Amino acid sequence: MPAEHFDVLIVGAGLSGIGAAYHLTHKCPAKRFAILEGREAIGGTWDLFRYPGVRSDSDMFTLGYSFKPWTEPKAIADGPQILNYVRQTAIENGIDTKIRFNHRVRRAEWSSAEACWTVEAERRAGDGTTETVHFTCNFLFMCAGYYKYEAGYLPEFKGAADFQGRLVHPQQWPQDLDYAGKRVIVIGSGATAVTLVPSMAKTAAHVTMLQRSPTYVVSRPAQDALANRLRRHLPASLAYQLIRWRNVLFSMYFFQLSRRKPQQVKELILRGVRAALGPGYDVATHFTPRYNPWDQRLCLVPDGDLFRAIREKRASVATAEIDTFTEKGIRLKDGSELEADIIVTATGLVLQVLGGTEVVVDGRKVDFANTLNYKGMMYSDVPNLAAALGYTNASWTLKCDLTCDYVCRLLNYMDRHGYKQCRPHNDDPTVAPQPSLNFTSGYVQRSIAQLPKQGSKRPWRLYQNYALDIVSLRFGKVDDGVMRYS
Repeated sequence: MPAEHFDVLIVGAGLSGIGAAYHLTHKCPAKRFAILEGREAIGGTWDLFRYPGVRSDSDMFTLGYSFKPWTEPKAIADGPQILNYVRQTAIENGIDTKIRFNHRVRRAEWSSAEACWTVEAERRAGDGTTETVHFTCNFLFMCAGYYKYEAGYLPEFKGAADFQGRLVHPQQWPQDLDYAGKRVIVIGSGATAVTLVPSMAKTAAHVTMLQRSPTYVVSRPAQDALANRLRRHLPASLAYQLIRWRNVLFSMYFFQLSRRKPQQVKELILRGVRAALGPGYDVATHFTPRYNPWDQRLCLVPDGDLFRAIREKRASVATAEIDTFTEKGIRLKDGSELEADIIVTATGLVLQVLGGTEVVVDGRKVDFANTLNYKGMMYSDVPNLAAALGYTNASWTLKCDLTCDYVCRLLNYMDRHGYKQCRPHNDDPTVAPQPSLNFTSGYVQRSIAQLPKQGSKRPWRLYQNYALDIVSLRFGKVDDGVMRYS
């Protein structure tokens, strides 16, 4: 049976994949496309994560799509709200009919002679059996995210097998977990931990956030008062765009200020923490990181929920290194012991490139660690392939929207000129490879050697700047001398 052919194949039916499908539908209406989704539902991250309180750490005016106004009262939305928003977008635009569920893409092989990708997917049937199926396409659009869905990062904790309670990782949250009245330890201090702690503390006996070192934590109102006021008096789309741009400009300003005046921003953040926790709290130990703001992502707590849980003694923070797990909990290196009925290991993600897909170009397996990232979406000498990846210092969707827009411009340009192939190629010897991310976060540092590099100058440089990217991706030349067409 011949492989089914599409002009474009999108991999992943999460926030990015549904956005990519919308752009293709409206800007490349003649293109026949399908979405291959490894799981059985739309939503990606927002369907995968089911832990208590799961939410975005970006406001929905910037995490939302440029083309679909966010109309809910809460700007800092919870996971089910975001999932509903993504699924609504798919249904409203007929995108849901284009999705092949339970198709996990394992391999993609490019033939220059045929100007075509052959994509190998593992299709899971209702009875759990799997079979290998093949598709062909002219352009491959990877929207599979940046981390491994199958498992999160779990360090080897000494004595973990000795613990008599329940050990849980947020990425595989058991829906039968009853923590009401239980003592809980959450290991970690990132976005997942600061979400879990106040949520579980509502019914748990007590929740301890156990961190090796602190993270910057800032509080923002869950509802945006100005946005809600504007929406009462302006059309939804106009109000949405105004608030979206206000938030974009503020986040860009704050990030640049963090780079120029880190001590000033550090003191501003810590002043907020001290005000939230009161004069007697040891902010220096538990909420003062060793690094500057935005050397790692900041953690957002809506309406100060984490601080409120600590003030009300329903939660606490312990800053110490783990010696070993014990039958009753965790012994710290200072000799003290924290007892628990449940331990949650909010220890991070495992990063991977293109959803772990093996990519082969003309018989040669691509080692992405040896590629340069072109405009934050394509890879040197890998033809007819783009990936939707978001910002590290702003909302994910801002960059994905621009990427989708650019891919549509690229496809239309190729059609107008009769080109079958586009391949970013660097022949400038002055372009020096650099790490693609300059974050000091553990999840980045564990994987940085395997990730594609960025270059020292454009179009290989990643500026993490929405305004610059608008100029480059929405208005810049598609034929820039670096992209090779044939």
